[in-house]
Amino acid sequence: MGKVLMKGCEAIGEAAIRAGCRNFFGYPITPQTEVPEYLAKRFPEVGGEFVQAESEVAAINMLYGGAGTGKRVLTTSSSPGISLMAEGVSYIAACHLPVVMVNIVRAGPGLGGILPAQSDYLQATKGHGHGDYKLVVLAPSSVQEAVELIYEAFELADHYRTPVMVMGDGMIGQMMEPVDFPPQRELDELPAKPWAITGAKGRAPNIINSLYLKEDACHANNVALKKKYDEIVKKEKRWEAYACRGEKLDALVVAYGTMARICKTAADELKSEDKKKIGVFRPISLWPFPYEALAKEAMKAKRILVVEMSMGQMLEDVKLAVLGKRPIDFYGLTGGLVPSPDDVTRELRKILD
Repeated sequence: MGKVLMKGCEAIGEAAIRAGCRNFFGYPITPQTEVPEYLAKRFPEVGGEFVQAESEVAAINMLYGGAGTGKRVLTTSSSPGISLMAEGVSYIAACHLPVVMVNIVRAGPGLGGILPAQSDYLQATKGHGHGDYKLVVLAPSSVQEAVELIYEAFELADHYRTPVMVMGDGMIGQMMEPVDFPPQRELDELPAKPWAITGAKGRAPNIINSLYLKEDACHANNVALKKKYDEIVKKEKRWEAYACRGEKLDALVVAYGTMARICKTAADELKSEDKKKIGVFRPISLWPFPYEALAKEAMKAKRILVVEMSMGQMLEDVKLAVLGKRPIDFYGLTGGLVPSPDDVTRELRKILD
C-alpha cells in the first residue's frame, strides 16, 4: 500500500490487525486512547472482536481467556492502567500464554500527568507482578519501528508462549510519521497452537492453570519458566549502536525510545561544532537487556552519559553492564518534561570539560 501518514497510536492498532490479531480487550486512558478508538472502528471491518472492559483488571483477565483459546490477543494501556493489570499478567506468564501488551507511558507516580515519560522502565523490566516471571519488553524510537515491533511482539509471544510488552511514551503515541506496513499475516498461516483450549472432542483435554498446591509441581513450573527466559536472553537481545565505529569515543550516550532520537541529534551537533566523537547506544529490547553489547561499546568511550525521561531507571542496567570500568553520568527530566538536543549537548560539554 506504500507509506501512509499515521498517528502512532493508530499505526499500532493497524499493525496489530496486520499481524493477525482479531481480539482486543482494554480500557481507555490517555495518551493511548486512540488505539482502542481506532480498533473499535477497524475490527468490524476485518471480523475482529473489540471489547471495552469495565476496568483494566477485567481487561487483562479477558486477555487471559482469549489467549487460552489460541487467539492472538492485544491490550493497550498507559502507566496506571498497566499497574492494575499486574496480577493478571503474572497468571498469564505462569500459564505460558502468548499475549501482547502496549504501554504508552505517561508521567507519574500516581495519576501524574498525560505528558510523555519513561518512568515505567523498572515496572516493565524488573517486576510488575508477583513471582518469578519476566516480560519481553521492546522499545520503539519511531512510529515505523513501533509498527515493526508490534509484528515482532506477536511472533515472539507465540514462539515462546509468553507475554510481550511494546513500551513507548506519549510522543510515540501522539506523533504522526509516514509508515510502511509489512505484509498482512493471514489467519490460516499463523502458528498452530495444539495446547489451546478449543474443546476436547476427540482428544485429551488441555489444561491451563497457574495454581499448584504441591510444592514440587510449582517448583517445576518455575524451572520451566526459567529455562524459557534463559533461551530468550540468549537469542532475543536487540540494540542499535549509532556513530560507534572506530576504537575511540569521547563519550557514549545511552538512551532508549524517542529519547535516543533526541540524543542522536545532540551527538551530530557536537561532531559538527566541537569535533567530538559521540556514540549513542540504544537498547531496543529493554528485557532482555543487551549488557554485553553495551559493555563492548562502553569500553571505547572516556565517559558515559545516560539520558532518560525519568529520575534514572535504566541507569541501573547501564551500571551493571559497565561494572565500574567507566565513569557514568546521568541526566534526566520527568513529569512530562522532555530533554531537548540542546540540553543533552550542554550536559555532554559539561562532562567532557
